[in-house]
Amino acid sequence: MAGLLCYAVMNEQMTTKQTTQGCASPQTNPQAIPQTIPQTASSQAAEQADRMPTTTTSRHTRRRPEVLAPAGNLRSLKTAVDFGADAVYCGGKAFGMRSAPKNFTLDDFEEGARYAHERGARVYVTCNILPHNDEVAAMREYLGQLAEVGVDALIVTDIGIMLDARRIAPKLELHVSTQAGVTNYGAANALYELGAKRVVLARELDLAAVRDIRANTPPDLDIECFVHGSMCMAFSGRCLLSNYLTGRSGNHGDCAQPCRWKYHVVEEKRPGRFFPVEENSEGTFLFNSQDMNMLGHLDDLIDAGATSLKIEGRAKSAYYVAAVTNAYKTAVDAYMVQRGFEDEHGNALRPFTDRVRRTPAGEPALLGDAARLPGDAPHVQLPQWVLDEPYKVSHREYSTGFYYPEHPVGQNTDRGGYFRDWIVVGEVISYDASTHRVTLMSRNKIEAGQDIEFLMPGREPLRMTVPAGGFLDADGHWVESVNNPAHVFSMPCPEPVTRNAAIRTRARNRTLKAE
Repeated sequence: MAGLLCYAVMNEQMTTKQTTQGCASPQTNPQAIPQTIPQTASSQAAEQADRMPTTTTSRHTRRRPEVLAPAGNLRSLKTAVDFGADAVYCGGKAFGMRSAPKNFTLDDFEEGARYAHERGARVYVTCNILPHNDEVAAMREYLGQLAEVGVDALIVTDIGIMLDARRIAPKLELHVSTQAGVTNYGAANALYELGAKRVVLARELDLAAVRDIRANTPPDLDIECFVHGSMCMAFSGRCLLSNYLTGRSGNHGDCAQPCRWKYHVVEEKRPGRFFPVEENSEGTFLFNSQDMNMLGHLDDLIDAGATSLKIEGRAKSAYYVAAVTNAYKTAVDAYMVQRGFEDEHGNALRPFTDRVRRTPAGEPALLGDAARLPGDAPHVQLPQWVLDEPYKVSHREYSTGFYYPEHPVGQNTDRGGYFRDWIVVGEVISYDASTHRVTLMSRNKIEAGQDIEFLMPGREPLRMTVPAGGFLDADGHWVESVNNPAHVFSMPCPEPVTRNAAIRTRARNRTLKAE
């Protein structure tokens, strides 16, 4: 069944009813945007198909691996940048594969891009739906609008939209989405010739496949790989299950996630009598994939040629974005220092390189062990607090995806939902160094004797036990505890903490709830 769904999605435009979902598509004047599509270069002879392109264009060389964080709204974008993201990807009110988050207006994009650029980060916009015929004109108009708001790149799937973007927004980089299913260097090189600055590889690839693609593609083609977050049971997320069962298209950002639903078997002669597929009487979750967590193996992926490390989660909270981004940025910093590319202050010592042998131009492709540099590099050691961070946000059981064939991703057939072992109890508004007090906006109860942590950018969380007798409300009156959500309080704090730092504590009981 899964195989049929993966195949069927390529024909969705012909096999499903074309309905407009989410935001209404704006109209555009067909005379305003030319309908012609630029011609591509003629293909090489078949015997040349496994050789590297003989010409490349020089664009830019990345100084270090990029940590790419998600954002479903402007607050999450700013949080991602504050907690170390080198780039943030986000979507607009339409055409962006995620309808659940609040998403961005054009003004939001402009403000977010300005905020990111002032802090040395970049912003990418998702335009990666598979559009129907009645959406093409509106998408072209949208591309023209995005060209004017200061973002840095467009993430696309559809080749027609890709060529339109190249013509309508020529100053923006083109990143080809994982929805395109890039699984080999031939496809990556073809997309490069069509103008792609980056390909987001299919999530089904192992490390050897990533290395082979890196070895046989131009050095200025970025290779982006997923490192953390939810995974889809369908091939590269191209699924018709939601469309079939609910009429909500996952290929238009409106997935109902029926792969996470509870399933039983019904025998046709016994209507109303349900049988669990497995022994659990609560039912089974047939397609409920584990989450990805490559934090402890990031060095292997960077060594294999990944230039951008993508965190999934545009529908997640700002806290989730902060915690996971902070962990991955700290891991990349550790990689750069331990491999001798930077000193502890981030100053460059030597140019960053991966551990992949490149195929010389015009030569047969290097694959497998031939694409690997000889010798072994030492494993990058991460502090335990960094490795603990993914377990302090809501998550399903973790895996390393498909990167290690001997340990493939699995599924949770006995439960749905997320584990949540930690909860956010507040957010820092300010810190007064003269009185050693922190002012906070409350979210959950804080009481004397409670162990809490302050999550701050670029450092280990500050841990403290809340002292007794120190709570004050917004008017300066003493209170016994912080027990009213969305209210301002203050309390003693022996060390300075940064504005917007998240305050969290361990949950008394594990819950199955998303952050």
